[in-house]
Amino acid sequence: MYAIGERINGMFKSVAAAIRDQNPEPIQQLARDQLAAGAAALDVNVGPAAADPVAAMEWLVKAIREVTDAPLAIDSTKPEVMERGLELAGPGSIINSTKGQQEQLDIFLPMAMRHQASVIVLTIDETGIPRDATGRSEIALRAVAAAMEHGLDMDRLMVDAVILPANVAQPTAGHVLDTIRNVKLLSDPPPKTVLGLSNVSQGATQRPLINRTYLVMALAAGLDAAILDVLDTAMMDAMITAEVLLNRAVYCDDFLKAYRS
Repeated sequence: MYAIGERINGMFKSVAAAIRDQNPEPIQQLARDQLAAGAAALDVNVGPAAADPVAAMEWLVKAIREVTDAPLAIDSTKPEVMERGLELAGPGSIINSTKGQQEQLDIFLPMAMRHQASVIVLTIDETGIPRDATGRSEIALRAVAAAMEHGLDMDRLMVDAVILPANVAQPTAGHVLDTIRNVKLLSDPPPKTVLGLSNVSQGATQRPLINRTYLVMALAAGLDAAILDVLDTAMMDAMITAEVLLNRAVYCDDFLKAYRS
């Protein structure tokens, strides 16, 4: 599975403080730690506190690029912030994210083409988040059609079926798994599937347990990628083991060590 480390996010107090103080050390250490723990890419989000989010994104990406050239998922709803982040991050980046409504797709899909980036499309449209897998899959199909119109290859389109917290929207977990399965049938080749995993446990008391259990369930349904806390060793161990049991990775006695190396 393509693991995207979630921790460089201004919603976390330590990251917000580093951005405010222009202190690159905590950011660079988070980048190193997440990559060592198995992240293939790093999510980069300035959070809500930055007075100038474009400047904050510019500073963040430059700080990260001093220590790694790993792919970055530029996480913003603002096109101007996204554009600047992609310019500095370089080809192979990820747009995280756009909603599946035409107005936003017409902004972010051309941006993905300009910067040789992938794009995450949330199954949300003008009416909000659909109640079931059918509604989510319809939005995903529209995203596939829009990507084709803009010339974006399917391996650079990532559909996020939008998991909601289990403590307030318990049926959503099953709808999202069904959507992941449905997305695999939308085109040949199909788009990739991705989840912002930590949302499933938001506000719950057993967050690590819920996260790692749902991740394994989603992998069995065909999930390709997730934005998650790669520093949660138990969850990453569960993910690696699931990949082996699903025959997506070759078994060896040291399969946990082999994955991380």
